[in-house]
Amino acid sequence: MTMEKLNCWEHTKCGREPGGNRVAELGGCPCASEDTFDGMNGGKNGGRVCWAIAGTMCGGKVQGGFAEKRGTCVKCDFFRRVQQEEGTNSQKVKFLHFVSDEASASILDKMGLRHVRAGERFLRQGQRVDAAYIIQKGSCLAFVEHDGVMEPVGHYGEGDIVGVIAILTGETQGAHVEAETDMDLWVLDRDLFADMSNDDPELMRFLTELVAERFDSRRPIAHRVIGKYLATNFLRSGGYAIVYKGVHTGLNMPVAIKMMRHNMAMDPAFLSSFHNEAKTIANLRHDNIVRVYDIEEKYRTVFIIMEYLDGETLRDMLGRLKRIPPALAVDFLVQCLMGLEYAHSRGIIHRDITPGNIMVEPGDHIKILDFGLACSIGTDEYGAAGTLEYTAPEQIQGEVLDERADIYSLGITAYEMATGEKPFAKEEVETLKHLQREIPDPGKIAPDIPAPLREFIIKACRRDPGERYANAGEALEVLLPLWQRKGSAKRENGAGEQKMKALFLLYEGEQEAAVNRLIMELGTRAGEADILIKVADAQTLSR
Repeated sequence: MTMEKLNCWEHTKCGREPGGNRVAELGGCPCASEDTFDGMNGGKNGGRVCWAIAGTMCGGKVQGGFAEKRGTCVKCDFFRRVQQEEGTNSQKVKFLHFVSDEASASILDKMGLRHVRAGERFLRQGQRVDAAYIIQKGSCLAFVEHDGVMEPVGHYGEGDIVGVIAILTGETQGAHVEAETDMDLWVLDRDLFADMSNDDPELMRFLTELVAERFDSRRPIAHRVIGKYLATNFLRSGGYAIVYKGVHTGLNMPVAIKMMRHNMAMDPAFLSSFHNEAKTIANLRHDNIVRVYDIEEKYRTVFIIMEYLDGETLRDMLGRLKRIPPALAVDFLVQCLMGLEYAHSRGIIHRDITPGNIMVEPGDHIKILDFGLACSIGTDEYGAAGTLEYTAPEQIQGEVLDERADIYSLGITAYEMATGEKPFAKEEVETLKHLQREIPDPGKIAPDIPAPLREFIIKACRRDPGERYANAGEALEVLLPLWQRKGSAKRENGAGEQKMKALFLLYEGEQEAAVNRLIMELGTRAGEADILIKVADAQTLSR
């Protein structure tokens, strides 16, 4: 029978739980919104990490941080209950539950046994380690130290393995690990680990998946030296890579460091794709495409060093706003189409345009991210990879692809921006039933959508590629009449002398589209420089 799991507020009766009777007076329990801690606080059980989070309430008093209260927490009945319950949870990440009983006995026969007393720090951040430890009995806490401040980052109990990242990757130990209770540990030294990994590929795969899972945390990380770069903070993660904020140590220049997940690095196809991304973007120089500076291969994986972008993904923006105002949506789409038109002109299709792969920088400047699935126009070499909700039907069906696949994905993104909804239900997408019908009319969901934007969405999302826009330039022509890059209001209305330069463009009627494109690009650059551009049509001149 499954044990009932209590939250801290159910144990202490503090009234600070979501909707509790003392929230207005004391504020909500910080455990209720803590969603980054590894191990035991998923879903409604957020309040099971009270011992690791500052500002919780116990004994009628608001408590301090981890360092201040951990001594009393380990004596708490609730803490002990949680440790007992969690010792039987998360079996998929328990080392001793992965190997068979026969293999486990054989492995343990080759290991030493170490006893650790409560409070002892048996792994230290920054040290070179020669062994990992499998917990036979007891529990421990991992925490990262920055400038003398301790931040809890993980909790481990019976059957878990600690220290494995440093053993597997060759890096220094990434966190302090300290016993919460008396512990018995099996010692897995480096040589035995190497023998086991070579003899058992499935065990190695399990361990690399475990390493990838532990790297995928938004909690603080120890600074990691990666060649000329220093990784300092977690930024975001995806299906096959994790992105950190970093700095070029010689130039003191901020960078983003994209690390391929260690379990993916074992797959030659994914490894090739990751290298392909670096090579692809390194050759692209466009204001709406993220720049790649360097590539490093260390610690049994690959790192792509990219420009650091300050802002949020369109996915995060949609999470905040639910819907993007039409004028802003048009601005975003025009910038995306400009970047895609450039990439397509160089024979590259992105194949994974989604809100999560579009970065919105300050000033509403757009950068397209993640060319890891990019391929050459006119190929089906890479199959049906991509994010299914946004993937073109011909890509799902493994057909030969061209730039119209990216236009479809951007159209689905545009639908979501304009309406606040996805065009197809999750069940339809999972069963591929959405391939049998066109998207709903976005104008019926959001009547305020301008006609050209509605036209763009409907045509870009046609199931049949032949009914879509032939290329990004053709799609741009539909949106350009709606598009205007606004200069800084502060600059326009501010005090002080302003200067003005006049520029006249003389062109033939058939050059209208090219002129609009030129004005669009100039407007983007001007906005970044806080320069206001005014455009007015002059009289038609006769020869």
